[in-house]
Amino acid sequence: MDKQLSESIITNSLDELESISKSNLSTKSLFSEQLKELAVCRDVSIKGDSSKVEDFANELSKTVSSNWVYYPWLNSAYEILNEKEFIEVRTNRNQLKITPYEQKKLSEATIAIAGLSVGNSVALTMAMERVGGHLILADYDELELSNLNRLRTGIPQIGLHKGVIAKRQIAELDPYIKVTLFDEGVTDENITSFINEDVNILVEVCDSLDLKLTLRERAKNVQIPVIMDTNDRGMIDIERFDLEPERPVFHGYLEDLNMSNEELKKPENKLNLVQRIVGNDISERLKKSMPEIGKTISSWPQLASGVMLGGAATTNVCRRILLNEHKKSGRFYVDFEQIIGA
Repeated sequence: MDKQLSESIITNSLDELESISKSNLSTKSLFSEQLKELAVCRDVSIKGDSSKVEDFANELSKTVSSNWVYYPWLNSAYEILNEKEFIEVRTNRNQLKITPYEQKKLSEATIAIAGLSVGNSVALTMAMERVGGHLILADYDELELSNLNRLRTGIPQIGLHKGVIAKRQIAELDPYIKVTLFDEGVTDENITSFINEDVNILVEVCDSLDLKLTLRERAKNVQIPVIMDTNDRGMIDIERFDLEPERPVFHGYLEDLNMSNEELKKPENKLNLVQRIVGNDISERLKKSMPEIGKTISSWPQLASGVMLGGAATTNVCRRILLNEHKKSGRFYVDFEQIIGA
């Protein structure tokens, strides 16, 4: 994969970007308008008074610097606030649901996300809320038309690697968030790099059962929590291997099976094992769908509403874990059909 396809470049020199870009580089300065936003953030009393806002912005311009961010896939560059002030303005509307101290702490976290179909919603919600200053993303797949029932992207991106799509989306939202992409997915060769000693939380939203097991074994070994969204009945699965290092994977639902790891990973055992893992507390429609997987339907059914809810719920849980506000393992449901009855 051409690295330039997904790498934004930040510099304080527009000349540098013009020298490395394609011809006819499009440029736009957003700096003066963002200085005005910064002025209002720091003195709310001047909001609505354009003269006072202008005066304070001019004062700030003496000490606040700018950067240029270049997006190769757009052949465009934008002048924006430097990192500290950019984050201050972009997260201003988070306050005080997230305090400035908490926002700084969240920005220091590293979160690994395995799977970028459901994981796309998770990654983008985390980036918007700025839960995690470093996101490590893994997927091997390219976007197909059938993915557009749940991914926030479009026809022009069909055929593009899902990781590149996510990385571009995050860079366009906040170029100061560090994103590391494992574009071959998680493999036996790279799993120790994917879940390294700096990772605080693993979000597992991949389709492969054997990879689900392998990732949990690795997370348990390095004692980090695992969060899984099933996007059915709003189920969020939490395994706090950081607090309970001896906790069995999948809450012990597979412990009584007399199978080796290799047997657990065989395709013919997959459906039975998935049913054991998710249990009986699934929606009636999913119960009807599961026997049809591989027969009349090609894969696990997913809806955009469930995927978007999963992105929100996963981000909420990760934020509270990072802020030491949530300490439980278990399964939790945000079931609209139960909450908002017929």
